Amino acid sequence: MQKNGKIKLSRRDFLRVAGIGAGAAAVTTVAKPAEAARDYKAAPFSDPAGRPKRPWWVKEVDEPTTEVDWAKMQRYNERTGSVRGPGMAGYVGDDEVGRLNAAQEANLKQRMLDNVDGYTLKDNALKSAHVGVGKLFLGPQKAETPEELGVPKWTGSPEEAAKIIRAAMRHFGAANVAFIELDDNTRKLIYGVDPDGKELIFTDDPIASEDDNARYIPYSCKYAIVYTVQMSQETMRRCPTQLASQTTTLAYKRGETIQASTQEFLRGLGYQCLGESSTNALGIAPAFGVMAGLGELSRLNRLISPEFGPMVRVFKLLTDLPVALDKPIDAGIMEFCKRCKKCAEACPSESLSFLDEPTWEVQGGWNNPGHKAYFENAVTCYAYWREQAGTNCGICFSVCPFAKKDNAWIHEWVKAGAAKASFMDSFFRSMDDAFGYGTQASAEEWWSLDLPEYGIDSNAPVMEG
Repeated sequence: MQKNGKIKLSRRDFLRVAGIGAGAAAVTTVAKPAEAARDYKAAPFSDPAGRPKRPWWVKEVDEPTTEVDWAKMQRYNERTGSVRGPGMAGYVGDDEVGRLNAAQEANLKQRMLDNVDGYTLKDNALKSAHVGVGKLFLGPQKAETPEELGVPKWTGSPEEAAKIIRAAMRHFGAANVAFIELDDNTRKLIYGVDPDGKELIFTDDPIASEDDNARYIPYSCKYAIVYTVQMSQETMRRCPTQLASQTTTLAYKRGETIQASTQEFLRGLGYQCLGESSTNALGIAPAFGVMAGLGELSRLNRLISPEFGPMVRVFKLLTDLPVALDKPIDAGIMEFCKRCKKCAEACPSESLSFLDEPTWEVQGGWNNPGHKAYFENAVTCYAYWREQAGTNCGICFSVCPFAKKDNAWIHEWVKAGAAKASFMDSFFRSMDDAFGYGTQASAEEWWSLDLPEYGIDSNAPVMEG
């Protein structure tokens, strides 16, 4: 049957189509024989830069699937532009911000008193437990430098540098790591002003520094290290509760630890490593992720990874150690988003775009012009966070068809089909609905689940050599 222009299949109908009908015939032309298991094997990477083996349908491209007009792009003021900080008052006024904050506090307290699933005292305590190590632009600066040790600094080829950084960061807990070079265009992805109001200024000085008003980035620190940290798909299925929200908090806390460890690792090698001074500082994370090939921009207006879907947070660092560079990818994700719209349909604040095609036209000052995207209404989104959810919501992340574990061969089959058979996208979306994916799960049930470390599968496909 059809509803709202989409084919709706029952589970029985899907199995019939997939087993003997045209659906199976079409996908067999693009599907790769599935491996029965993805056992981790401690074997060396074959790539000289330590690049992991990506899913077979992911291809490198010269330009990202998101169209960019670098001439129109400007460096973004995260302090006043984003709704995450003081910028929200510029869009709705101080009184409304005060009202939303008071509503959030009152709702969270009442839900704890009412013992609402996902908002109970134990859920709140779990979120409060994630105490970060803090973020520093220049890093902890505790590791002894080669100069202090009386030895030469580390030297090697860009490929060797990329390989050892990847190895170290994977060991620290990063999911995927990639590198791009800052040039006249990509330098625009670095904020003009950080969330705390300090300017980010590029300088010819050889050593990075900061004072009360600005952070100074040497032009020599032109290599961006972009990395992702996984979030728990099972936990995010409990959105928009406090329980689900804390898995985002946990990812940011882990990102802080990875940043500090990487900064000290590179300091120990004899190089600089500049990081985020606070959450979401330094530069536009999804844009860096897209340019580095960690994923594609999506209808969420966030990064979707071929390996982990939207279940990642993206972080970035800058270094003066030359590394082998990476390129954008095309895994059919943006094309799939054009037809899916599941996240927009599920958004309770109606903040996501229903347009069939991405657009150059931004919705407000919170969007950065110069690229073609499905721009969201960040004001209505953030207002819902405060007044209704009381959290950072996350429903759009959890309902995404790419937010599936790859434990079953069929999930690999669908992702490959989305990349190589776009004419099947509506069918794949219907299949996602037919199997009941994207539905919110019981928060109370989560406390009885037998989940792995961090609630994620760290033995991920990126480990293949």
